[in-house]
Amino acid sequence: MKLKVTAGRARFEIELADTPTARALAAAAPFDSRAQTWGEELYFSTPVHAKLEADARQVVEPGTACFWTEGDAIALPYGRTPISTDERPKLASRCNVIGTLQGDARVLAQVRAGDRIAVEKA
Repeated sequence: MKLKVTAGRARFEIELADTPTARALAAAAPFDSRAQTWGEELYFSTPVHAKLEADARQVVEPGTACFWTEGDAIALPYGRTPISTDERPKLASRCNVIGTLQGDARVLAQVRAGDRIAVEKA
């Protein structure tokens, strides 16, 4: 399963893992949102509500696609966040890992807060 995301001028795909949250996101597509940024992280709200999964993590590698259950949002870190303690992204709280961004995660640096986000099945 893949999601195709258009975020401002950036276009990329997320290869979804086989998890309950990832399946719910695929089922909810297509949907629109607005970009928010937090350090080197892009996040945006979704119509999906999910519970924290057993393998949820707070520290991930750049390009890891995550779902922030506290905000019903997809979180896409590509570098340091304001609370990072090393070079890896540290999310605001534990998040469900939903997959991997395909290609260079630095493409997310092109996205600005307020940019329109369009999510569809790839």
